[in-house]
Amino acid sequence: MSEERINIKDITPKVKPKYTNVGPDNHIYVRNMSGVFQRLRKYVGWFFMVLFLALPLFQWDGHQAILLNIVEQRIHIFGLTIFPQDLMLLALLLIVGAFALFFVTAYLGRVWCGFMCPQTIWTFIFIWFEEKIEGSANKRLKLNQGPTTADKVKKKVLKHTAWLSFSLFTGLAFMAYFVPIVDLYTEFFTLQASGIVYFWVLFFAFCTYGNAGWMRSIMCTHMCPYARFQSAMFDTDTLIVGYDFNRGESRGPRSRKVDHKAKGLGDCIDCNLCVQVCPAGIDIRDGLQYECINCGACIDACDQTMERMNYPKGLIRYTSENDLNNKPHQKSRFKLVGYGIVMTLMTVMFATSVMSISPVQMDIIRDRNALYRENSDGNIENTYTLKIINKTSFTQKYSLSVIDVPDHEWFGPREIEVLPGELFVQPVSLAIDPYDLKQPVIKINFVITEQGNEHYVFTQQSRFISKL
Repeated sequence: MSEERINIKDITPKVKPKYTNVGPDNHIYVRNMSGVFQRLRKYVGWFFMVLFLALPLFQWDGHQAILLNIVEQRIHIFGLTIFPQDLMLLALLLIVGAFALFFVTAYLGRVWCGFMCPQTIWTFIFIWFEEKIEGSANKRLKLNQGPTTADKVKKKVLKHTAWLSFSLFTGLAFMAYFVPIVDLYTEFFTLQASGIVYFWVLFFAFCTYGNAGWMRSIMCTHMCPYARFQSAMFDTDTLIVGYDFNRGESRGPRSRKVDHKAKGLGDCIDCNLCVQVCPAGIDIRDGLQYECINCGACIDACDQTMERMNYPKGLIRYTSENDLNNKPHQKSRFKLVGYGIVMTLMTVMFATSVMSISPVQMDIIRDRNALYRENSDGNIENTYTLKIINKTSFTQKYSLSVIDVPDHEWFGPREIEVLPGELFVQPVSLAIDPYDLKQPVIKINFVITEQGNEHYVFTQQSRFISKL
């Protein structure tokens, strides 16, 4: 059997990158940077952080406004209670979220990753703890490379204590969406909570500590699927964080008083700030890279340098590949419009489904042992089992009746009381004089009327079968 040799092209970089903020321990030492986009990122991050922590605190009509009660199989979202029968709403919501992500990504790139992703928000919070306890990026690097001293141990213990405390707080805040918040905190700290609660709180705390404290960008580059399939949504008109190669090259240091154009230099002074502030540890000047999360830190760093040098800002900016290559930029294109149309349609479907949720549900089960029977009075009798679910958060009183049926007798209660979320089972029978039945099978409608709200009527169809 002959062997065929496949030629392989070696693309291994021949020269090691000159600048990097990745230390010998493979830890990324992110330098603190202020600027327009970093302030925006902080405001957005704090908004979602406060929203995440505060939502379980809100009460609505005597119960927690948002509660995903797994044990009782119901979800409370303000005045709306969702049961397993309505889980199609969750599927629609996930589809809306997916197409919203596709739409935003096709238009604005990975703006979700840079400004709203929980991984990014928690990572920057943990970096803030590092800065406050261990100092700037250079100090942290020297501390990690230096010998083990009492001061180093103290700072490390303090930092990891802060990380673990915040992680535990995060785990409790997350569990508050599944367990009533008052019961959760009271039972957790008095050691009266169930083993399941302790397991999940500690599990989420461990995940937060590991993801934001240790893994960080590894989560984004190796574990998050979004970083992998984003290229399917990108095109040459997608807004990205890009370096203007034509304007910046050739790069090199110089004095502000020197005419750099006369020396054949571009606007990039090779200050390395764009690399030092990058949480992904990349050099944006190397071109578009999937590790970039579009956080804009390198833009703020470069704009500050340009301002000090009296150069125009925007050497690194939110732009598109077409703009960087001096080609026409199309804001509206077929893929973007398609994502927008599908997202709008799915949003309308979701909103319509939410608005059509009934506060009560009734299922009618006919007696399977006998289609009908003749009672002692000579009337034809059918037996039904009514299963009624109160999908509100309050005890409701209902009146039961039947329409579209000749004169009849009703055997069973006419008024019932159903607790919130309860499945109420009620057998009833209907008896009709056979002389009033003109057909062997007639359609009838059971009606539920909410007492105190006569405008609300729920109808469910069934059949009445006779011996004719």
